Amino acid sequence: MEFPSSMWAVSSAGPYRLTWGEAPAPQPEALGHGEVLVRTLAGGICGSDLPFFAGHPSPMVPAGAHGFPLHEIAGEVVASRDDDLAVGALVVGWATGMDGLAEYVLSAGTSLHAFSPELDPGVAILLQPLACVLYAVEQIGDVEGKSVAVLGVGPIGALFAHVLKAKGASRVIGVDRVDRADVRHSFGLDEFVHADVSAWANGITDADRPNLIVEAIGHQVETLTAAISAAAYEGKIFYFGIPNDEVYPVSMTALLRKNMTLCTGVTALGARRRVLADAEAYLAKFPELADAYVTSPYPFREAQSAFEAAVRPRTGQMKVTLTSL
Repeated sequence: MEFPSSMWAVSSAGPYRLTWGEAPAPQPEALGHGEVLVRTLAGGICGSDLPFFAGHPSPMVPAGAHGFPLHEIAGEVVASRDDDLAVGALVVGWATGMDGLAEYVLSAGTSLHAFSPELDPGVAILLQPLACVLYAVEQIGDVEGKSVAVLGVGPIGALFAHVLKAKGASRVIGVDRVDRADVRHSFGLDEFVHADVSAWANGITDADRPNLIVEAIGHQVETLTAAISAAAYEGKIFYFGIPNDEVYPVSMTALLRKNMTLCTGVTALGARRRVLADAEAYLAKFPELADAYVTSPYPFREAQSAFEAAVRPRTGQMKVTLTSL
């Protein structure tokens, strides 16, 4: 079978502007050892994609590249040099070149997981962010009986709330400037605070200070500062949000005097396939997550509208996804 020489792809046309067009398709003979070629069936917009939509350059993608920065993908393997991923398998995970907004994507096989054909790709796409959350909670450690605050109850923060509650946290509070009271019960929140996180941190009493705070907003210094201010003595902060700046100033005095722990990190390359499988098992245990989480599907051809929606979070909108339908 002759492989197509061209494909549809989305490129950046400037800040907040995307363009649909054609680009050369990657060819099976270009695959290196352990790589696979995937026909994209679904994609998920991550908060880390949004700075690039706003016009900031991606350190991982050359200027003018096709397949506008997108790393959450689900699709069908059409060529493979990974012994564990056969042609025809449905896979979900990372587009390791950050070029997932294209018809065909070349990716490292170790960053992909073959999911059950019974799972629709438009639902399976949630396994990638869920895998990231499951890995982060592993790094946090035992949360049994802990009081937890999740700053930012968007797509990632909501998953953190659900997983932390399922892992035994005694109380999970969500804080967000967008009113997320509508998803409080769907994601295991014991309490939702509709407020700016700094205002919440400034008004918190000592009795209500959480043992663990997950910062799931990113892109600014203020939210990390608020987390440090709000945390309990000997508390822990897991910073999951993506920083826009190379260096963040933090109050070392507050960290020191409270005997606090500040940790962060991304999903290790060697753990990706394992935690993607864990995410599929988690979704099988909590299938109701799918309807609560995947709320705003758009066809790939409407990528511009999808990104415009993702960059403006609102009540009733959780994960913005892209599908071939």
